[in-house]
Amino acid sequence: MIVFSGGTGTPKLLRGLKELLLPESLSVVVNTAEDLWISGNYVSPDVDTVLYTLADLIDEKRWWGIKGDRTLTHDFLLALGHQERLTLGDKDRAVHIFRSELLRRGLGLSRATEALARSLGIEQKVVPMSDDPVSTFIATGERKMHFQDFWVGLKGVPDILSLTFEGIEKAIPSQGFLDLLEQEDTVLLGPSNPVTSIGPILALPGVRARLKGKKVVAVSPLVGNRPVSGPAAKLMHAGGVPVSDEGVKSLLGKVDLFVVDKTSSYKGECVRLDTLMRSKKDSLSLARSLLELIKCS
Repeated sequence: MIVFSGGTGTPKLLRGLKELLLPESLSVVVNTAEDLWISGNYVSPDVDTVLYTLADLIDEKRWWGIKGDRTLTHDFLLALGHQERLTLGDKDRAVHIFRSELLRRGLGLSRATEALARSLGIEQKVVPMSDDPVSTFIATGERKMHFQDFWVGLKGVPDILSLTFEGIEKAIPSQGFLDLLEQEDTVLLGPSNPVTSIGPILALPGVRARLKGKKVVAVSPLVGNRPVSGPAAKLMHAGGVPVSDEGVKSLLGKVDLFVVDKTSSYKGECVRLDTLMRSKKDSLSLARSLLELIKCS
């Protein structure tokens, strides 16, 4: 099974899936449209969250970064007068340095991610959606900015006029992604932001066409017609899509099995489950129910 993942909702589900599936039965394709260079190092936020989740390192209070990490380097950089776009932990920064050195040697993001996963003891396959640069940019009333500047720097406050995935037309799916699409019959679109997390993966040339012959299962990230976290509601509204499971479904496109929360007002064909994952127990319960649904459908 292939899981399409962003950086928050889907890793919570992976926390359960990794306990129930053999490592060779679980592969993850991760959004890279929020990647950026910070203080000379390449940061891949969604890839890192997936890696940390699978390695049991994730800070489950924030769902980003490494649990127990400190920010001594970041704090001293600030004291020196150097501003950073994100607050990076020290161990987290070590991961970025590891990746960046491989990129500078010409290995590419896929091979760098593979090396990181191996070093972290991860047996599941984790592949970036593309080795080509794709960047999510947000246009507000004042200026155009990288998604991280909007969401982290400005706390997602400004109204959004438009959103673009710069570089998406020239980007191609990574070879690892293409190989998985050839090998696997089931694709799970995880409960991540349908606009900026799952959206860029689906927007890569040829991906939607390759999904036509697959069993596509999607878990909505909404609970009670509201996102559990993140700016999905504002982004959906800006795109003229209703902030509802109907809106999520319209963004995802071809879905054979659509899973929504029991509180959803969705009127279409779907399966209703408790999709809010507050704990590992919740993650395991949802993962178990999904696997049974997939097996029986």
